[in-house]
Amino acid sequence: MLTAAAAVEPYCSDWRGRYHGRARAVLRPGTVAEVAAVVAACSAAGVAVVPQGGNTGLCGGATPLADGAAVVVSLARLNRVRAVDGDNDTIEVEAGCTLAALQDAAAAADRLFPLALASQGSCMVGGNLSTNAGGVHVLRYGNMRELTLGLEVVLPDGRVWDGLRGLRKDNTGYDLKHLFIGAEGTLGIITAAVLKLFPRPRRRAVAWLAVADAGAAVALLGRLRATAGERLCAFELVGASALELVLRHIPGARPPLARPAPWSVLVELADADPAAALDEQLAAVLGAALEEGLIGDAALAASLSQAEALWALRENISEAQKIEGFSIKHDISVPVSRIPAFLAAADAALQERWAGVRIVAFGHLGDGNLHYNLSHAQGEDNSALLARSAEVNRIVHDLVASFGGSISAEHGIGQLKRGELPRYKSALELELMGRIKQALDPRGLMNPGKLL
Repeated sequence: MLTAAAAVEPYCSDWRGRYHGRARAVLRPGTVAEVAAVVAACSAAGVAVVPQGGNTGLCGGATPLADGAAVVVSLARLNRVRAVDGDNDTIEVEAGCTLAALQDAAAAADRLFPLALASQGSCMVGGNLSTNAGGVHVLRYGNMRELTLGLEVVLPDGRVWDGLRGLRKDNTGYDLKHLFIGAEGTLGIITAAVLKLFPRPRRRAVAWLAVADAGAAVALLGRLRATAGERLCAFELVGASALELVLRHIPGARPPLARPAPWSVLVELADADPAAALDEQLAAVLGAALEEGLIGDAALAASLSQAEALWALRENISEAQKIEGFSIKHDISVPVSRIPAFLAAADAALQERWAGVRIVAFGHLGDGNLHYNLSHAQGEDNSALLARSAEVNRIVHDLVASFGGSISAEHGIGQLKRGELPRYKSALELELMGRIKQALDPRGLMNPGKLL
């Protein structure tokens, strides 16, 4: 138990530095029994609980409120890999295990755990589950929800639900694990999970491509899906402004192509067959795309180090933006086919309202998820824009809704978008969510002020 102000403070601010709360104490249980005892004691005393993993969230979902009424329960000590079942292609890990440690444990068993995030060295499995994390390989493997077979959860009254089943078929009623995945700690504390493993890729082909617009990128995505099938595991879209920030702020970053392009695409093929001719397959598709004018230029990685350098350009966008300063961020999704129209409409609406605004757009085009962020290059202008965040959000989110999209694709709701939900979810959806919350946490002690 941490109570000294200096010890508690790091747990009370989010990664972006946007939210700053207070907590009565930080509790760091090391076993599931200790988590259950802590939650039971808090329930008996009527004290709210804020679950926290690696504290890398982007919506304030793991940050306590400013009233200082809650305790933070850190899962960092609950970090063991409990079991690997190679024949069943599953791994059982505790919630405080970092994503990188999970990936390493899978690799040690000659398997792949495919979730990949820029924060994987510090984000934890519990947080990944609580926000239904996505990342760059959703195109092939799905979100965290699709990667999860079973959960262990400490409920708001301190009881432990053991749903750690490594089954791909279990048709015995309500699939309770899906209540807790994406619930952002508002229904209970996830303490462990059984997750799917996959054959470890033996061959990779990575390329950075220049495209004129998002429409060309969507067309290329369709071409690659038709020719590469399941070998296509990542298809990332990067706007010129996003790449420029990385080249400006990240040491060692180098332009991937001789000339800048309005948009870039980072594509990766992978196969468990060490003899798979991925480079040749990708080169053939890109050669035809070049001849048709679908892409303007291409750089194919000739080595692992070159592939990692190309991926670093994509993975460091968020860090470069953080160095640049505050911006108004949106984590949105729309159907892949409608991404070009959304970008055109949103860009036009925002430029009309704030001429010269810098739009930093990038994301997982393969699954329809864009990070659509705004700022001005000049600090004085940027401060004025940030003061109008609500107006900016209304323009972007209303357009997202008009295109049949979601205002949160993979970062969650947290504190940031809690007030937005009533505008974009139906009254019935909100009623049903409220009923579930009331059934499991009738006193509202689990992560108050988040999501609902």
